Amino acid sequence: MSDSEDFERCISGGGVAVFPADTVYGLACDPSDAAAVERLYLLKGRPPTKPAAVMMFDVDLALAALPEIGARTRAALERLLPGRVTVLLPNPAERFPLACGPAPGTLGLRVPRVEVLAGVRVPVLQSSANLAGGADTSRLEEVPEEIRAGADLVIDGGELPGTPSTVVDLRRYEETGQWGVARTGAVPYMELSAALNVR
Repeated sequence: MSDSEDFERCISGGGVAVFPADTVYGLACDPSDAAAVERLYLLKGRPPTKPAAVMMFDVDLALAALPEIGARTRAALERLLPGRVTVLLPNPAERFPLACGPAPGTLGLRVPRVEVLAGVRVPVLQSSANLAGGADTSRLEEVPEEIRAGADLVIDGGELPGTPSTVVDLRRYEETGQWGVARTGAVPYMELSAALNVR
């Protein structure tokens, strides 16, 4: 069985997985499974009031899951994704509420380019595979032992770049074209500007 099949089976079965993204190692679970989400947060020592992102492994699946996204934002996402960004989107339908914490009107979306997980069809709630406030991990052995031991599946993707995703705020983009960087990371500002400052 391939890594992608193992991963999808783990997530669909209510498990928590350690996996390689295109930036750092992550933790993932089913975003609709409250018990799995609670386990993921407990493994990290992360307060459940802090939002996480929803990750999908295919751009078309991500766009289909969010049909209320406007045309301008949709076109921007097609230019940015897959890539090493997390986008903050308006979430009027309050989808994936367990990932949104106290702000259900905002959704963090991530679509990485991860070869070993190509073909995964399920969305996941994801967070970095470190203890809350700890350093990001570029190698599996850097992931805290208690997280690896507590996960149901651990996938070794070798050494990763080690810089987390850039968080891009697109919540006002549809109406005004306004965007901003909420966290600097793997994708530089000029690259974002080229993709987003389109008339």
